[in-house]
Formats: sequence, C-alpha cells, structure tokens
Amino acid sequence: MGFGSYDESEQNQQRADDEDVEAVNVHENDHDGQLSFESELSTDELVSQLDSMKDDE
Repeated sequence: MGFGSYDESEQNQQRADDEDVEAVNVHENDHDGQLSFESELSTDELVSQLDSMKDDE
C-alpha cells in the first residue's frame, strides 16, 4: 500500500466511545469584576519599562 492508502473495511467498523467523555465548561471561571491598581510611576516610565522588557527577549 502506498502513502494515503487504507483498508475501507476498517472504516465501517469504527465505534465512538462518547459515553465516558465529560463535557468541558469553558465558562466555569469567567470573571465579570473590575481590576485596578495604583502605581507611583508615570505612564512614560511604565512604557519605558515595557520597552526594556521587550528588548531583553
């Protein structure tokens, strides 16, 4: 058999075992709150720190 060949008889005997699979709740840890922080640094200083971290990579 070459690449991509398959036995068609195996295709008809496939079985799905979906009974034992648990569903995933993607909204289990959703958060609708707010985030805030206080900093003594100015926006320019924070941007400068971010730029230096990007340069380190």
